Amino acid sequence: MEIVAREVGKKFGSEWIIKNFNYHFTTAAPCAILGGNGSGKSTLLKIIAGFMQAGKGKVNYKQNNIEIEPANVFQLVSYAAPYLELVEEFTCIESIQFQQKFKPFINQISADEVLELSGLKHASNKALKVFSSGMKQRLKLTLAIVSDCPVLLLDEPCSNLDAKAIDWYHAMLDEYAKNKLIIVCSNHLQYEYQLCKEQINTEDFK
Repeated sequence: MEIVAREVGKKFGSEWIIKNFNYHFTTAAPCAILGGNGSGKSTLLKIIAGFMQAGKGKVNYKQNNIEIEPANVFQLVSYAAPYLELVEEFTCIESIQFQQKFKPFINQISADEVLELSGLKHASNKALKVFSSGMKQRLKLTLAIVSDCPVLLLDEPCSNLDAKAIDWYHAMLDEYAKNKLIIVCSNHLQYEYQLCKEQINTEDFK
């Protein structure tokens, strides 16, 4: 899997948040996008994911040397971020089953197995509206990591996680994300992106 960004830029008002961004992402080299709050890292990740349109430049996807049409990119991407909303009225198991309808899980694992992997089995039938922020983040990460998609995009993945949950996050990546193209956005927290072989600093693209 390859993602190639060419001269990508985005500005809000008169200010360039990201400018002249060029990069070639590959499965072989997990990459961290680093920057402080408001530095543009989340904006850049959304553009890479196809969630937001670039103001200039282009992002191309290739799988097995075949160009992917922009309208089909969403099928290849799983994404987790603290700002992504879950359906609060769903229970935990209902959320997993709902996700499964749109994006099957890797190795055809079942919803019950995903629930076990999340560490949230004790809250299987609780509505997400009563979940703590850490429990919600666990669920978001689980759904993203185990989805059968070649691209995994994570924005500040350890937000609201305690030390035990951070160890769980690393174990999940080791087991279920080995063959994915991985991009991790982080506020310079090394434990969030310790698997990444390459690093990008958003301050270099202003």
